[in-house]
Amino acid sequence: MSVTGQRPVPAATPPSAPPARAGEPAPRRRARGSGWWPYLLIAPTLLGTAALLLVPLLRGLLISVQDFKLRELVNGDAEFVGLDNYGTLLGDPRFWEVVRRTFLFMAINVVLIVGIGTLIALLVERLGRFGRTAVLSGLVLAWGMPVIAATTVFQWMFHSEYGVVNWALTSLGFDSFERYAWFANGTAAFAIVVFLVVWQSVPFAAITLYAGLTTVPRELHEAARLDGASAFQTFRTVTFPMLRPLFMLVICLEVIWTFRAFVQIWVITQGGPGDATTILPVYAVQTALSAQRYDLGTAASMITVLLMSSVLVIYFRQLYRQEAEL
Repeated sequence: MSVTGQRPVPAATPPSAPPARAGEPAPRRRARGSGWWPYLLIAPTLLGTAALLLVPLLRGLLISVQDFKLRELVNGDAEFVGLDNYGTLLGDPRFWEVVRRTFLFMAINVVLIVGIGTLIALLVERLGRFGRTAVLSGLVLAWGMPVIAATTVFQWMFHSEYGVVNWALTSLGFDSFERYAWFANGTAAFAIVVFLVVWQSVPFAAITLYAGLTTVPRELHEAARLDGASAFQTFRTVTFPMLRPLFMLVICLEVIWTFRAFVQIWVITQGGPGDATTILPVYAVQTALSAQRYDLGTAASMITVLLMSSVLVIYFRQLYRQEAEL
């Protein structure tokens, strides 16, 4: 008892953990480290990637620094020549002409793909349920068509005698297109290849950008319209800044896809007429097969890989810079 006649209040003690019930194991503490299980789980993927990508890349790099022709391919006794093959390529005026054509081909395709894909994505966003389903289904079907099948269809469409394009133009009164040889004209052949690559690539860009548009809050668009902004101003000030990383990703992937447009060109024109449709992958195959200069062809392929890798480096630098600004 205290002097005042009241009992002292005991000091508050922190609550202790409830005792474990009978038959239940005591709770375990979470391990500080994740251990080796994550690395074990991704090991098959890493090994498969190394077998499918790194091994051919290293083999190609080795061939590009050797004197590797048909004889060396059969006997396997290639001689190391260092960077002589790269020096031969860089000193060839035709190689630099092919590089310029490759970048022109890439720029035209990427601008058309991203521009048309953006317009289709904006259109799909404003369609009703039935129209949206029909357009997206058509895009998926076009996207899923095999490359060889689509290339064969384009060959038939622009055939000089049996092509539907010449028939349609002649029926409209353009008699100069009767039996017109599209693939014998360099500019026409280049335009047809661009048309084919754009047609095959727009579905991916449109569907990806439409998926991004669905994440933009409608309240921002309504606020912009209340402020008197036009549709273009709303897209420029609201939609595009929010989807800039997605646009950069689409552009990066389309650059790589355009660099890889070998099958379409090889099936239709094999780089002709002349060199009108020859880009770096086609040039590499032509160099390797025409004179059995596998070393020069592989060196051209390594330069193509280097150019595509530089595009990825630029993309990731921009992505990290945007993340740092947020």
